[in-house]
Amino acid sequence: MSVFTRRRRTPTDAPPEPPDGAASNGATPDGDAVGTDGGTDVPDTSDGGTDAGTPARKRGWPRTVAARLASILALLLVVFAMLAPNQLTLYTPGAFLRLPLEALVVVALVLLLPGWGRRIVAVPVGIALGLLAIVKVIDMGFFAVLARPFNPVFDWISFEAGTDYVEESYGRTGAVVAVVAAGLLAVGLLVLMTLSVLRLTRLAVRHRRATTHIVAALGATCVVGAVLGVQIVPEVPVSTLSYDRALQVRAALRDQEVFAAEARVDAFGDTPGDQLLTGLRGKDVVVAFVESYGRSAVEDPAFAPEIGATLDTGYTRLRTAGYAARSGWLTSPTAGGGSWLAHATLLSGLWIDNQQRYTHLVATDRMTLNRAFQRADWRTVGVMPGITQTWPEGTFFGYDEVHASKELGYRGPQFSWAQMPDQYTLSVFEQREHSTPDHPPVMATIPLVSSHAPWAPIPELIGWDQLGDGSIFGPMAEAGESPDDVWRDTGKVRTQYRRAVEYSLNTVVSYLERYGDEDLVFVFLGDHQPTPLVTGENASHDVPITIVAKDPATLERIAGWNWQEGLKPGPETPVWRMSDFRDRFLAAFGS
Repeated sequence: MSVFTRRRRTPTDAPPEPPDGAASNGATPDGDAVGTDGGTDVPDTSDGGTDAGTPARKRGWPRTVAARLASILALLLVVFAMLAPNQLTLYTPGAFLRLPLEALVVVALVLLLPGWGRRIVAVPVGIALGLLAIVKVIDMGFFAVLARPFNPVFDWISFEAGTDYVEESYGRTGAVVAVVAAGLLAVGLLVLMTLSVLRLTRLAVRHRRATTHIVAALGATCVVGAVLGVQIVPEVPVSTLSYDRALQVRAALRDQEVFAAEARVDAFGDTPGDQLLTGLRGKDVVVAFVESYGRSAVEDPAFAPEIGATLDTGYTRLRTAGYAARSGWLTSPTAGGGSWLAHATLLSGLWIDNQQRYTHLVATDRMTLNRAFQRADWRTVGVMPGITQTWPEGTFFGYDEVHASKELGYRGPQFSWAQMPDQYTLSVFEQREHSTPDHPPVMATIPLVSSHAPWAPIPELIGWDQLGDGSIFGPMAEAGESPDDVWRDTGKVRTQYRRAVEYSLNTVVSYLERYGDEDLVFVFLGDHQPTPLVTGENASHDVPITIVAKDPATLERIAGWNWQEGLKPGPETPVWRMSDFRDRFLAAFGS
């Protein structure tokens, strides 16, 4: 017979008999049914298992250990995505004593489906868990910097703002490296999470009987825990669902409708100009936002002695110059960053705590505080050292003119994120607006940004006549500490924050001493608290606000506010939401 002739199968060629207890109806020894497409869902052997119907092959212990280690790492990665808190401060063993019901549902589904169906389930689940892990990592960053979680609807602009901050503080190369690293981390998490889920589904099927028992027991525990509210660790429920993000998105989408209803109500929207701000006629009014000047700066024992002394000494100097002052508290809509949200809140009288609200606001004709002054025949200006790009929002706020960063004539060094020292910013306002002969009453909004993170290097006050174009600050910037040196040490970060706030406050006091007159009303306030790295966890969103004036009649208008005398509000001084200030101010100084 030719060797190329198909030979007939003999009994000795037949497949081996299945082992005792194995299915004889077309199933593989470990319970995987033969697929309808003619193939068999053969169990994975990467963790020490054997192919169905084949003798076990001996393998070296290094490969066995590596396979088991890979499975353990896959399990840990999935557990992180499902159970890990989204704040670094919450990482305790008790935080992981929870049962994710979604995981039990997925495992039960995997056990019921054929091989192709398991892969269809495992891949989307892996991608979803990868996205959840990415969001948790982002949350950690948001809590560390902004004291709140990432909002997937509102916060995409924060990535652009963060990139701009890194570029301004560490250069373009640092920004590029940060963006690339973030992208690689995101892609890596998605890929690794998907591979981990696929690996764990194969393990679950291979050990079908044990997995079924475990799922049944944990499922019953989830039901009992949910019904009885059982907690192994206080405030950590045994059973939990990871649908908080879906609820967050739903609330965020509804927020636009809520805000639109709020924006339609404006107590002063139709007030004639001749009835607005009658108590300030003939006065020049400055509203200055001191970056990151929060309640912690005044009350935290780490800062209060030095900053409190700065405020007390500053008030003594201002009293000598003929000023009086009253101070209170406002609750900012943001913390750690997002200064533009605080500015918009104070000026519009609406609570602007996310980018969606801000975007909606600037598309309306809402009467801002600037527009109220404009309607009452003040010249309204913005001196904006932080505006380095086109800023169409200036038209909405109601500025007759915006002096942006590139138009301020500064030729000195950049102080990390701050384009120029606060002293130079105030000197430009003085030269271009306040000291102009026969100028009309002016209302100015001026962000003072020298106290913006990373608080290194920090400028020093010099003689106002020495400022020139700012070149004099060159040696000062070169001699100061770099952000890299400061941010290696949390204690040094807090010290530099304090020094930066002291510089900004001393600059305001020095400006008033030098250029203030009977017709100047100066309002300065913090925009938000600094990062939780400085304040600690769970700090309030309160910021100080102070009104300084020489004319006693000005402060008599706000006597009913019960604010504290001086530059420092007291612990019992009333606290208002920042969005309340516009209406209270217009009511106090209107006819």
